[in-house]
Amino acid sequence: MSDAAALESFRLADSFLPVGTYTVSYGLEQFIQDDRVEDAADLEALLSTYLRQQVGPAELVALRAAHAAAADGNFEAVCRADRRLSAVTLAAEFRESAQQSGDRLLSLQTELCEEALLDRYAERVDADEAPGNYAVVLGVATALADVAVRDACLLCCHGFVTGLLGAAQRLLSLGHTDAQRILDDLQPVMTAAVDDSADQGIDEMTPFAPLVDVLAAEHERAERRLFAS
Repeated sequence: MSDAAALESFRLADSFLPVGTYTVSYGLEQFIQDDRVEDAADLEALLSTYLRQQVGPAELVALRAAHAAAADGNFEAVCRADRRLSAVTLAAEFRESAQQSGDRLLSLQTELCEEALLDRYAERVDADEAPGNYAVVLGVATALADVAVRDACLLCCHGFVTGLLGAAQRLLSLGHTDAQRILDDLQPVMTAAVDDSADQGIDEMTPFAPLVDVLAAEHERAERRLFAS
């Protein structure tokens, strides 16, 4: 990876990136409210499930498809991956959060980069003709920055886990050391999720985490919510 691509990947992975992921917990808030996640061990088990059952079979597959399409200049293939990801994401809050974060990242990238494909994609999203999911936008952004697809997938996993660890620090009073320990322990799970997504096409997206979907639906109706999802 070139220095420019490496630095771009660091920027995209940084929590300083203003895409609003700190406002979402992807169902973690409801798991904690229902006493299903009570400590660091519970949290690590849940994040492992997310990576293996949702992020890997859905977001990473879409990211890979978008990355390949952007590298080939195939704009329509980017949009197909985008629509497919929304179609297999059952929880309404998850779709909304992914699209809001994706829209912010897409707006940021179009301001920073002069890329015709990004501009066309932004126009399609603004016209509500493509959802603009975060994983798809990230796939496009990393491809255009010459970040390798495997590195982009690892970046996505790392960002997802660190985002939920940040949410857990507010919801569970999780300590910084425990958060770093979980992040370190989950490295093999992230790697496995990336490996498992390598040979999957967009028609083979198979996220399957029923309890996550059920609790996400409960969160939509919760009277008190700290997070958007």
